[in-house]
Amino acid sequence: MGFFFRDAYLADSELADVERRVAELSVEIRRHNALYYQQDQPEIGDAEYDALLRELAALEAAHPELLRPDSPTQRVGAPVLATGFKTAPHRTPMLSLDNAMDADELRAFDQRIRRMLGRDEELEYVGEPKLDGSGVELVYREGRFHQGLTRGDGRMGEDVSANLLEIPSIPRQIETSDSAPPELASIRGEVVLPLPAFHRLNAGRRERELEPFANPRNAAAGSLRQIHDIDLERLRSLEFRAYAMAEGRPESHTTQWEALETLRSWGFAVSPESQVCSGVEGASSFYALLMERRSDLDVEIDGAVLKVNLLDLQEDLGSVARSPRWAIAYKFPPEQATTRVEGIDVQVGRTGALTPVAKLEPVRVGGVTVSNATLHNQDEIDRKDIRVGDTVVIQRAGDVIPQIVRIVLADREQQLEGGSVFERYRLPEACPICEGTTIRLDGESVTRCPNLDCPAQLKNNLRHLAGRDALDVDGLGEKLVEQLVESGLVSRLSDLFTLQAEALEGLERMGAKSAANLVASLEKAKSTTLPRVLIALGIPHVGATMAEVLAQHFLDLEPLMSASASEIENIEGVGPTIAESVARFFEDRANRDELKRLVSLGVQWAPPEPSAPNPEGSLAGKSFVLTGTLSAPRGEIKQRIEAAGGKVLGSLSKKTDYLVAGEKPGGKLQKARDLEIEILGEEDLEALI
Repeated sequence: MGFFFRDAYLADSELADVERRVAELSVEIRRHNALYYQQDQPEIGDAEYDALLRELAALEAAHPELLRPDSPTQRVGAPVLATGFKTAPHRTPMLSLDNAMDADELRAFDQRIRRMLGRDEELEYVGEPKLDGSGVELVYREGRFHQGLTRGDGRMGEDVSANLLEIPSIPRQIETSDSAPPELASIRGEVVLPLPAFHRLNAGRRERELEPFANPRNAAAGSLRQIHDIDLERLRSLEFRAYAMAEGRPESHTTQWEALETLRSWGFAVSPESQVCSGVEGASSFYALLMERRSDLDVEIDGAVLKVNLLDLQEDLGSVARSPRWAIAYKFPPEQATTRVEGIDVQVGRTGALTPVAKLEPVRVGGVTVSNATLHNQDEIDRKDIRVGDTVVIQRAGDVIPQIVRIVLADREQQLEGGSVFERYRLPEACPICEGTTIRLDGESVTRCPNLDCPAQLKNNLRHLAGRDALDVDGLGEKLVEQLVESGLVSRLSDLFTLQAEALEGLERMGAKSAANLVASLEKAKSTTLPRVLIALGIPHVGATMAEVLAQHFLDLEPLMSASASEIENIEGVGPTIAESVARFFEDRANRDELKRLVSLGVQWAPPEPSAPNPEGSLAGKSFVLTGTLSAPRGEIKQRIEAAGGKVLGSLSKKTDYLVAGEKPGGKLQKARDLEIEILGEEDLEALI
């Protein structure tokens, strides 16, 4: 069984678990940024991407010490690739937009910025369609086109000037009627492929037996980044629509609407659907109008963009790391279609989670052919009662990721009358990859493979074992782990400690010195502590604090391995889910065999010294649980509590004396109320100390 990352942030995660989740989210979001901005091949839609980004932002807000300058929450897009194009900095950063997924989130946005401005009266917005294309910056000097850049990472973009100049709607010269053009102008906008041109180009590609473009957005972005064998017809089919002036705006301008009007007068195309909206109700009406007209427009849009109209208010509101505070994208709900479930396959993820996937009769949804849809877990299958043979309604979440909305029960009933059989589906009891027995803990929705050495999760388990809080193997990075597994040098976790320098020298970028350093680091890692061993094993729900609790109670591994779930649950601060997780892990013979081999290869630890609480401290005999964002790192607060004689536990129980709640405390706050546990703020804790 390996370490498992959570699908969503749980307020009672251990800090070590949170840190690993932040790392995983950062890697995953960067991968999706690269797929979207660099390769024009997105795998997920805006809704799922936004959910990942929101989760990361929430974790960073709860644990500011984990916020890094290079976090995806602090950046836009993706770094430019070495594609042959020169790169250049944007005049000012090209920021992204925060999203509202429903009317409540739109109202919350309106209330938030009015509160920041100290205004009770309603605000005036400019509504524009959210174009589904590729963002670019056009720079003009003395009115003449000078340079055009892709969005890139928001700070640096690719210079695609030559390709942009082939687009008919991009003027080479700014035309002004009553004054000289600005010395320097930065025009922001979206390059789109109108739907009539998209269909025409695809018809031509099919005639030439070429793969048709998947959608207009990918076709537009790919067109801009052609560097060899440039398809001029494709470039000249594109359209540029301007939506902002980052520089060069006339001093007389006071509103966003004036900026759009000026862009029109300078010869740029501006979305004709744009309009001024009065207050949040006017913004909602504009969104509804766009929804109604969506299918009639000649370009693809995926929502409405609402911007505060007054420019001085925009300046007062300012921006955060990756988005302006004065604008929001109100996204459309995804489109739907009907198809049939032909089968259900099971995929094993790198964290051991078994994910059922519906194999669908191919169907077009939102311009894309869909043949698979994730079913998430057994609970989701049961809740929607999805069975092989069912007719189902599917939608592309965020207009990209397919998901089943519901079954068409009437169709099933009709087929039942005709003698068809619809059996309920159950996830397999054996892992499809390693054939180990699968488990599902009480209170969890995920079914998992618990085998430490399951090939589907071995790489993840190796990275976890080498982590800073685990065995801390210096030099064992992600790329090296990939090579070790793919070369066959490591086929199970304990194989790490059999590696010899001679074998390692044959790997890419692994010279004699690097190989010797890694072997030395592995040798050093063999002498460790019991809490680090427990973390390294990747037992679900066992992070740094819980590993310390278990180590202090059992003092060695053998007593813990022999303990029942009920015995483990009797430990103060250990809940039933954690107890079951630990007991199940050690009940697995494969895990016990792997532990035995690790010990035989020299992994060893000294029994922890029992902690001696300060019997005279002001917090003597009291137990605490920490939650939310606190003014100092949790480790520091934990040390202060323990120095005063108190104990810090990993989870709440009836025996807990206090919950110390910072900002955004999450689910622990309500659980404490349910258990009638006293809730303290930091000032209350200081008073007790």
